[in-house]
Amino acid sequence: MATLDPIDGILLAVLLICSFIYLVRLTFAPPKKSDYDIFTSFDASFTGNQGSHGLFGNLKMSGKNCAIFYGSQTGTAEGFANALSKECSQRFGLKTAVVDLNDFGNADLKDVPDDMVAIFVLATYGEGEPTDNAVSFQQYVMSLTEDSVLHDKVLQSLKYVIFGLGNTAYEHYNAFARRVDEAFQKLGAARIGVLGEGNDGGSIEDDFLSWKETMWRELSQALGLQEKEVVYQPLFDIKELESSSTEELLHGKFSDRQNLFNGQGTHFLPIVHARELFHSQQRNCLHLEFDTSGSGIRYETGDHLAIWPANSVQEFNRFISVFGLSNKLKNVINIKAVDAVATKAPFPCPTTYETLIRFCVEIGASVSRRLILSLAPFAPDVESKAILISLGNDPHTFHARFTSKYYNIAQALESVTSLPWVDVPFSLLLESIPRLQPRYYSISSSASVQPKQIAITCVVESVTADNGISLFKGLNTNYLRWMTREMRRAGNDESILLEYPISKTRDRANGFGNSIVQVPAYVRHSNFRLPSKPEQPVVMIGPGTGVAPFRAFIQERAAQAKAGLEVGRTILFYGCRSWGEDFLYRDEWDEMTTDLGDRFTLIVAFSRANEKKTYVQHKLFENASIVGELILKHKANIYVCGDANNMAREVNAVISQIIAEKKGVSLEEGKYAVKAMKTRGAYQEDIW
Repeated sequence: MATLDPIDGILLAVLLICSFIYLVRLTFAPPKKSDYDIFTSFDASFTGNQGSHGLFGNLKMSGKNCAIFYGSQTGTAEGFANALSKECSQRFGLKTAVVDLNDFGNADLKDVPDDMVAIFVLATYGEGEPTDNAVSFQQYVMSLTEDSVLHDKVLQSLKYVIFGLGNTAYEHYNAFARRVDEAFQKLGAARIGVLGEGNDGGSIEDDFLSWKETMWRELSQALGLQEKEVVYQPLFDIKELESSSTEELLHGKFSDRQNLFNGQGTHFLPIVHARELFHSQQRNCLHLEFDTSGSGIRYETGDHLAIWPANSVQEFNRFISVFGLSNKLKNVINIKAVDAVATKAPFPCPTTYETLIRFCVEIGASVSRRLILSLAPFAPDVESKAILISLGNDPHTFHARFTSKYYNIAQALESVTSLPWVDVPFSLLLESIPRLQPRYYSISSSASVQPKQIAITCVVESVTADNGISLFKGLNTNYLRWMTREMRRAGNDESILLEYPISKTRDRANGFGNSIVQVPAYVRHSNFRLPSKPEQPVVMIGPGTGVAPFRAFIQERAAQAKAGLEVGRTILFYGCRSWGEDFLYRDEWDEMTTDLGDRFTLIVAFSRANEKKTYVQHKLFENASIVGELILKHKANIYVCGDANNMAREVNAVISQIIAEKKGVSLEEGKYAVKAMKTRGAYQEDIW
């Protein structure tokens, strides 16, 4: 009989031990989270540990009978959801919970109790897509409709209300809300009231208020609710901390802006280059470049840079004066939701009044009728209260007095009375004023050419009345203009710039020193991408700052050509007012032409150079022959970037007409061909 060699025995023993350990770990180790679970981690109050009860079971156990879900990209839908929650509670005594659809997780609508109503406030983003926080929810709803095993009436216990937010400038107006509503109907759910739809291209506030009043009647009838007297109930409990926190405050723990973005993927990026692109005394356009070295930020050509703004010094001072907060700015406060199940605290705490007002709430946002009406009970005198109630109930007078002048809340109240509004609860302000949201910019640099620097192109927004009085200044673009005022050519009106708090680099060993200003930012990935094969031709249409991603695209194709790759025909249709005023990057196109040769063609439409205005869609039609040939014969990709309201729609129509005429088919077939191109990614839009 063969004997076992000692070394073989040792190896066999080690192998057996390792196998045993592996099996034990496989059996008892917790299951690994999927990507879906990681990105839908729940609030611990009622969603973090759903356990055997699930989301709706936990809500039921917490006494909730109304769940309000929101899909929001800019914060408007979230604001409407919170408003509905307050009104449900105050008018009808419903026990509400507001749920971010990102926290819906593994919940199941089939588990909704019979005595619970679900309200959905759903914004449509881009070309009919759900908002970022609602992607998984849409996948869940669509999976229910596609599951042939499920009975048609699987959601028959669901009673729901739905309001959609969209923009009629986009082809797929309110598509997400409509899609969800159609699925719910198919699955047997009972909708209460009509599907509400708000148009962000019009007056979405008025759309919401008009729908809401009708919906309340339908809801009260369907559920047998009795309306009660409305009394303000704060959503947040705000407590000022003891003076023991003063030392930490002086060291910046509670007032440092950096703390607001912990764990959010935001980095403070130094601005290392800035220049003015317009040759105009009335308008400004900035080219900015940010250093990403050491931040871990990576981007791809076609992505967006999200920048968090700050409120201007002027509006900050106005706000604290109107609400009598000047003496409380440095007080350290803690904010907790009164009902932790219904609401999540919206800001990192502890913090200070000053930090919240400067960096967290958008005090410069246009005032709404809802906010005016909610402040009326806290007016400093009877006359002011009567004025607010009257204005809040009259949309036409409200528009004439406030909306047409771009008034924010402090400006509006300032115009009503010079008395301070010291009785307004700070909680009410936090509940009602939208949170500051990042602003998104198409990146105008190539990731392969500038991997450690991100460039953006932005027009400084400003609205001036006929008498020369400034009505409105874009928050983030003026913030960036202030940040870079010493790095670029100054305009004639530098003396009237809005001022902003500045963050500077600290302890950075990157060669930029300590005087470089920095802004909080992150990259949002996009599907706006060049073809994977450089030899494929592309046609790009981008008037104004819509040219930003195309500067990046052409940079990339020029680099590919210099590297010896075969690069296809590259045509850019660009529009501006005139050659001498706002021709963006006019000093760079010749250099790119040198690299790409006859493979690059720039066609410019000047809208103010002659009596007859010429736009990019006109130039497209003038060059219909070459555009049609590139699309139909050479399978060119079409890219459109810029204004969604007119330009994108008209470009779409011209491309449809070119295809129809080139193929000899009807215009309807041409439109269908464009839709087919969009479906397969051959026609891409980055529009706003």
